[in-house]
Amino acid sequence: MSTLTNEVFVGQWSYRSMNNNPDLSVEFNDLQFGKGTITIEEAPMNQLKGTIGGPGWELELQGSISYGNPFEVRFQGKGIIGGEEWIYNYVGYMVAPWVNGVKEVPSIVGSIVRVIPHSGGQGETIHPAGVVASWYAVKQD
Repeated sequence: MSTLTNEVFVGQWSYRSMNNNPDLSVEFNDLQFGKGTITIEEAPMNQLKGTIGGPGWELELQGSISYGNPFEVRFQGKGIIGGEEWIYNYVGYMVAPWVNGVKEVPSIVGSIVRVIPHSGGQGETIHPAGVVASWYAVKQD
């Protein structure tokens, strides 16, 4: 039986996040915060579960879906990466389709916050808690 969750959110999404820097002289590639694939699994109505990850990292996702206008997702990603715990909180909003949109792909836009600090791979704490970035994801075929 198909549910609204299955039709709208379930599947794989190409994820990108960027640092929130208002300086237009900063090169676009220098704004990268993260990238990977979000996989949203079938779950009971109003629940979100799945994973987000890329080469060398993966977080388990647990959260909720609200079917308002716009649809909203709120979830937490948790995992052990390189022996350290990573926790991130996400909020996102499904972008409404345009009436005359051409080749439009379903997309979600939102914000992410790092909940606890973790190192950048060399052992030193260079990724502090509380850092906020913007993110978007587009549905893969």
